[in-house]
Amino acid sequence: MALNASEYNDIAFRRGRSKLLDSYHAIPTGTNVRLAKKTSNLFRKRAEVSSPGLDVSDLNGVISVDPVKQTAQVAGMCTYEDLVARTLLYGLVPLVVPQLKTITLGGAVTGLGIESSSFRSGLPHESVLEMEILTGAGEVVIARPDNEYRDLFFGFPNSYGTLGYCVRLEIALEKVPRFVELRHVRVHGTRELRDLMAQIATDREYLGERVDYLDGVVFSADEGYLVLGRQSDDPGPVSDYTNHRIFYRSIQHDSPEPKRDRLTISDYLWRWDTDWFWCSRAFGAQNPKVRRFWPKKYLRSSFYWKLIGYDQRWDIGDKLNARKGLPASERVVQDIEVPIEAAVDFIDWFLEQVPIEPIWLCPLKLTEPSPIGTDAVQPWSLYPLERGKFYVNVGFWSGVPVTPGQPGYTNRRIEQKVSELGGHKSLYSESFYSAEEFAELYGGSTYDALKAKYDPERRLLGLYEKAVKHA
Repeated sequence: MALNASEYNDIAFRRGRSKLLDSYHAIPTGTNVRLAKKTSNLFRKRAEVSSPGLDVSDLNGVISVDPVKQTAQVAGMCTYEDLVARTLLYGLVPLVVPQLKTITLGGAVTGLGIESSSFRSGLPHESVLEMEILTGAGEVVIARPDNEYRDLFFGFPNSYGTLGYCVRLEIALEKVPRFVELRHVRVHGTRELRDLMAQIATDREYLGERVDYLDGVVFSADEGYLVLGRQSDDPGPVSDYTNHRIFYRSIQHDSPEPKRDRLTISDYLWRWDTDWFWCSRAFGAQNPKVRRFWPKKYLRSSFYWKLIGYDQRWDIGDKLNARKGLPASERVVQDIEVPIEAAVDFIDWFLEQVPIEPIWLCPLKLTEPSPIGTDAVQPWSLYPLERGKFYVNVGFWSGVPVTPGQPGYTNRRIEQKVSELGGHKSLYSESFYSAEEFAELYGGSTYDALKAKYDPERRLLGLYEKAVKHA
């Protein structure tokens, strides 16, 4: 019988860790070790396997919350939905809460995550104080920035389960009030948007009002918005975008003055989940006639994931396109980061070359001073962002007509443009790099050394095999 969030504790966690280790030792020698996990937040194909996997079914809760130290002990497969529900009981949340409820804490660390607090709090792995990791060699080690496993601590982010899996994490939390006051600021060009974003990210205020959260949406070259959030305990009415109303449509307006709105802190954190940003329109869920009868409990990313799974399994979308005389689609589902000074070049190029809109923007900067006490300019080995520098994450999630005879044509052009501008892309979706390009961008010899040390028999797949070869 599954435990609910409030019943999960250290005893349940230790039982889950034992099941994990037992399942590791039950996998035959010479067989690749994988998670026995049915759900995923990845958008890349994976080879079908029939061998047993790691049992992580009981590593799914919050072990404890310390409201004085403002920290939490969390099992690796705990979702952010469950984590936030628990920490909000103490008026606390993680410093960065990724947008989708079913993302796990371990997944956000090994695969990266981002959100509108990233301009001040960096990425989720930066608020990790300690990680308990099952390595490819079958050892459980505790990695901290100041112990003998510090190389694994700094090399684990962006390793996607190729060095090991998170069993437990200790993370820092921050105090939050009950509400978020929103201002939607209209801009009329990409350069104006970039300059204003850079100014607000640096000053952390706009027109004399503090800014605690910052992201943006570009609908076209001359219609963009910055969404500014300020934490607040002021009482008052709040909006609800969990049913018929759609959040991303609410930000649009023509006024030179910011459009204001208010949400509870919980609804703010999950404002994108109800419609998976704007991707629910692909399923008809934004059609008022359809939405009227769409059960509220299925207006969430976890249900859309199931629909995506059916499409990937049976090529439903391509078959429907074929009936209409349309070409098959190349899936273009990516998040990329470029230095903020290169953001206009990338966005303008993208809007001109790739028929996808809207696109999401989120500024980020590694935290200063570092919460884990490192002065390294590029502390995270496999995703080398430079400390002291602002970047912009650009997210786009849709499809374009395939280019005959050139698989991944549009994705490959995007990769080349991002590299040309000194950026990186996240590896949760399909990638088309050569082995040499990939090594240069994602750790190279540093990754090879970590792999040799923590997975000497290569029980886990390699990062290039996973990210590019779909192994």
